[in-house]
Parts: sequence; structure tokens; C-alpha cells
Amino acid sequence: MSDRIARQFAFLAEADRLKSVDRANVLLDLSRPENSAEHSWHVALQAMVFGASDRAIRMLLLHDLVEIDTGDQPIHLDHDAPALALAEVRAARRIFGLSPDCNALMDLWQEFEAGTSADAVMAKRMDHSQPLFQVLLAPQPLPDHLGIVRANLDGGRAARLAAEWPEAMAWARAALSGSPGADDDLSRRLRFLAEADGLKSVLRANLLIDGSRRENSAEHSWHLALYALVFADLAGPGVDVGRVIRMLLLHDLVEIDVGDVPLHSAGGQAHGSAQIQAAEAAAALRIFGLLPDAQARDFLALWQEFEAAASPDAIFAKALDRCQPVIQNLRSGGIGWIDYGVTFRDIETRVGSKISLGAPDLWQWLRGEVEAFFA
Repeated sequence: MSDRIARQFAFLAEADRLKSVDRANVLLDLSRPENSAEHSWHVALQAMVFGASDRAIRMLLLHDLVEIDTGDQPIHLDHDAPALALAEVRAARRIFGLSPDCNALMDLWQEFEAGTSADAVMAKRMDHSQPLFQVLLAPQPLPDHLGIVRANLDGGRAARLAAEWPEAMAWARAALSGSPGADDDLSRRLRFLAEADGLKSVLRANLLIDGSRRENSAEHSWHLALYALVFADLAGPGVDVGRVIRMLLLHDLVEIDVGDVPLHSAGGQAHGSAQIQAAEAAAALRIFGLLPDAQARDFLALWQEFEAAASPDAIFAKALDRCQPVIQNLRSGGIGWIDYGVTFRDIETRVGSKISLGAPDLWQWLRGEVEAFFA
């Protein structure tokens, strides 16, 4: 078991590099390029909003991991398609080969690439429409990006969506022409997804594994959902991993209003304080309230379940939420722990107790790693 867990962590540590792959798209506030980990989170969240299956969401969590080796390939630029396809297959074999479940991950990625199953068709629809929405939902879209969207709709890979998803493409055409959209369910879902873009600008205490910068909460949410996919074998009885993934995709959206509250912070603004809990509850009502009413209630209930950490799904989700920052710190020199004066006893009390509840084998392996670090 310990060797299997070590290999699972090796794969997840390699996946961290996707957070450093820049895309042609930019954040909605135009402050910087979006990266491929943020895109993977946002498109998986979009898939959840528009009713995709658990399998389609899983595909989207790992669909761009090959870009760690190949980089992003902007749709408006020419490239050698056969050479790129070969390079991506080589990248998939290398990256998924780090995992003990390499064959299952490879099969899921290849199913997405083939785009023929119903789940893959839905996943592709989300992946090919998200960059359009990323441009059109910006308050002041860049003119050259609007031109790329127009060309993509007219004859690019999004042209097929006019038949496949006519309602959304009609909205896109209206947005391109500057016409205000109706206040319907589609528009409300898109407004929620535009608001979610703000999570990409919320910085966390821990660093990327390469130590180059602080991680943001959107990247963390993607990585954490990937953790759930990878560690599904460690989930306890009664845990629905697909539901856990959905929980983790939206668990930190309240930080758009509240900001990240580090686990090891202290004082009135400390993690778990009454003041922070009240602020997060208010943020959840506002942000999920952007959605159509029934979906707003469903998403809010899922977030509240995660916060309560009483159901089997939420207990496992909380265990993973405590686990991921530990690996980020172990692999990046513990800068986040040093900044907050964290001790081994702090980790054991605040982190180990939660992980032990949801994934005891995971904490047994991690405890040795943490103890060696502090020694």
C-alpha cells in the first residue's frame, strides 16, 4: 500500500506543473494569462453547472495534463496536427505512467481525445465553449480576442456547436454583436461562471511545488478534485467519489469574497472562527444565488455539507483538503509552514486528525513524511 500511495503522490506532484502552463486566454479582469490548471478547474465547474456526468467531469480534470510537456496550442495559430497528436500521446504515457492506475487514466484521456462517447462529446463541448465564454463574459474583452472568437464560431472548432448547443451559441452571437442577453437560466449560469473567475486571483499561503509563486484557490480546487479522482481507492464505505469531486470543485468559491484563511492563522480572523464562518456563509448565499433558483439551492446545500463535515462524502473531501497543502509544503521546502511557525504537533493536531477520519491509510503514509521533514 505504501508504494502505491507514494506513486499516487508522485503523479499528483507532477500534475502541479500544469499550474505553470500559460494559455492564450486571459482572466476576465485582463490582469494576466489564464493557465491550464485554472482552465481545467473552470471547465470542470462549467460542466457541473450544465449537467455533465461524473465521467465527463473526470475527463476534464485530466484532459490538459499533456500540456505539461507540449504546452498550450492556441486555436488561432497553425500547428502540425499529426506531430502534435504524437507528442501528446508520448506526454500522456509519461505522465499517467507515474500513477499506479496509469491504464485507467490513459483510457479516460484517450476516450476524451476520440470524442465519440456521449461523455466525451459533452466534455469536448464544455472544453471548446469555455474559451469563448472566457472572452465574451469579460467586462472589456480584448478586440483581437473577439476576432478569434468570431473566427472560431464561423469556421473553427466551435462552428459545430451551432447545431450541438444552439442556445449557448445564440447567446455568444448576441454577445459579439453587443446585444444584451435575456435574464434566463443560461444567462444566470454564465454570470455565475464569470463570477467564479475571481477565484483565480485569490492567493493561498502555500507555494507551487517548484517554489516559483503562491498557489491560487482555483488551482487548488482543480488539484484537489484530481486528488479525489486519484485516491478514490482510499474512500471509505458509502463515499460517492463523483459527488466528492463536485463538492471540491466549488468548496472554495466563498473565498472570492472572504479571501483565503490559512489553516494555521490565529486571532479573530482565524480559520474556523465565528467571524469567518459568518462571512463565508454570506458569500455562499451571494455567489450561489447567481444561479437559477433550484441549482442555487443544490450547490449551496453541497457547500454546506462540506462545511459541516459530517457525511461520508464530506469527511473524505475534508481529508483531501487537509492533505493537498501538506504535499505542497513538503515538496516546496515548507515555506508556508515556516511563515506561520507551524510545528509537527500543529500538523498532527490540525491536519492529521481530519485526514485520519476520512483516509487513515493516507495519514499513516503522510505522517512519516511530515515527521521526517520536521526532524
